[in-house]
Amino acid sequence: AGAESEVYKTASGDDLLIYRLDPPNHDASTGKAPAIVLFFGGGWNGGAPTHLEPQGRYLAHRGIVVFLADYRVKSRQGTTPRECVADGKSAVRWVRKNAARFGVDPDRIAAGGGSAGGHVAAAAGMCDGLDEPGEDTTVSAKPNALVLFNPVYNNGPEGGYGYSRVEEWFPAISPAHNITKDDPPAIVFLGTKDKLIPVAHAEAFQAEQEALGVKSELYLYEDEPHGFFNLSIGAGKKEHFIDSVLKADAFLTSLGYLEGEPDPDFLNQIANGETP
Repeated sequence: AGAESEVYKTASGDDLLIYRLDPPNHDASTGKAPAIVLFFGGGWNGGAPTHLEPQGRYLAHRGIVVFLADYRVKSRQGTTPRECVADGKSAVRWVRKNAARFGVDPDRIAAGGGSAGGHVAAAAGMCDGLDEPGEDTTVSAKPNALVLFNPVYNNGPEGGYGYSRVEEWFPAISPAHNITKDDPPAIVFLGTKDKLIPVAHAEAFQAEQEALGVKSELYLYEDEPHGFFNLSIGAGKKEHFIDSVLKADAFLTSLGYLEGEPDPDFLNQIANGETP
């Protein structure tokens, strides 16, 4: 509701939409605001852009131009994780290419996602190649920061998520196997009882990034399962939604994407379904 939508890509016979939420009083003709592209979860099989709409509405309220992107999934287009990553890169590239039109700073474009959407965001930021064939790669698809909610970013054969589905493109498609010193700064949220992403993988990811001088924050939520941050899906809890978004706010503020103080009252309104 209230979002502007555009087709950012046509692939597999479908128009892929991206939904934009502008900050209050944002003037695209004079502004140069930061942006974030958010990708839904769903195991590369399904899902919808509304997945991270609550987080997006808060971030837009705080001053970020928010884009909620659709991408191809197995249940709708019969595609593989390879196409998910290609679409993620296309979405970030499209935002950067159109940055002036949206009043966006092309050097402050973050990406975020939950679960498989976290993989899409992280792969865009950390994995070379895997672009849509024929796309203009002179425009970078690399986000400048990552906000990841229980991301499936280790896809390796030893306990990683979905190895059998990505084996053809491994290790190129696995963010945890492509950590380099030019990675975007990242914040990660994970429940300690997540059955899909081992805590050890998250801790190793953070340690390796920090060893290379990359800003990397990890927040573990004790005894919480996969999806603990979702407002209305599965095991999500309001307090974890609020806490994780406030931590994301602090992280983005530390990078210069946000200014001023967080707005927990507005966040509580969202959590209670009372968004203005």
